[in-house]
Amino acid sequence: MRTPQEMPGILGQRLFTVYDSDALGVSRERLRHVRIRRISRAIRALDRQDQSPIELTIPERAAAYTRVTSFSVASYFTAAEAWGFPLPLRQDQTSELHITRPAGLSRPRRAGVVGHRSRLLPGEVTTLEGLVLTSRVRTWLDLSKELAVEDLTVITDHLIRIPRQLYEGRTDPYATQEELDAIIGLHPGQRGIRTARDALRLSRVGADSPPETLLRLALGAAGLPEPEVNAPIVDDDGVLHHEPDLGYPKYRVAVQYEGAGHSDPEQVARDISREERTRALGWTEVRISRRHMVDGARPAVEKVRAALWAAGWRADRPAA
Repeated sequence: MRTPQEMPGILGQRLFTVYDSDALGVSRERLRHVRIRRISRAIRALDRQDQSPIELTIPERAAAYTRVTSFSVASYFTAAEAWGFPLPLRQDQTSELHITRPAGLSRPRRAGVVGHRSRLLPGEVTTLEGLVLTSRVRTWLDLSKELAVEDLTVITDHLIRIPRQLYEGRTDPYATQEELDAIIGLHPGQRGIRTARDALRLSRVGADSPPETLLRLALGAAGLPEPEVNAPIVDDDGVLHHEPDLGYPKYRVAVQYEGAGHSDPEQVARDISREERTRALGWTEVRISRRHMVDGARPAVEKVRAALWAAGWRADRPAA
């Protein structure tokens, strides 16, 4: 029996189907070698010391599963991971693959796969690094069946934010609110539509991270006024000094979420300088970190509430 080292090189770099190896002239007998791993029905992998299948990227893992059964596409959480969506912690590292086939065909059934059937319209399927998968917009709509409104709003903000070309190499958002609204209209009555509509209604352009979105939603849920995203701080001469993550220009309260990168000594110095400038312009800066986001962001809400109260805000009704 020939050894796996004589296998075509491309088969050693990924999961492959027996049909892939057939096309390359590899006999089924060679696939019975001890170092050829059976991953699933008709899916194999060369057992390499430097890379096991579980270490492959989502496109590399899922592609074989879409090829082994005709008219199959990666979808739901698998497509979301491939697209880099900010998923909630309970979903962002699942080992199961989500595969969808068009309505009218049988649902994929195999170990490690969550199978779906759905109506897939033109433009809702695309490719990424060789993987056939649902588009970003269609993936968003599918996730509306599975996620809470807050989690889907985080993804909505991620899709519609305007990127910074200097850092991201692109100028267009992944999607617009109009595109998201349009796909909702194409699938009336689908489960999750209400969640999708609510997430779209709650979305705002400008949020740079999931904690910023979750903080904004928590402030609204607590009965505080809705903050502006990236509200500019401008001095009396019209000079723009800063655009805080969230802001209340009427009360001159700026809210900054400081993630892990803000612990860097140089960043700490810049943050202190920013706060000094903000204070000099008559604004109050509220600095929020991860520890303030526990218990539904209640500590963060109370910090912002105290700053708004000191600035003269009064609730129209008692907070819940």
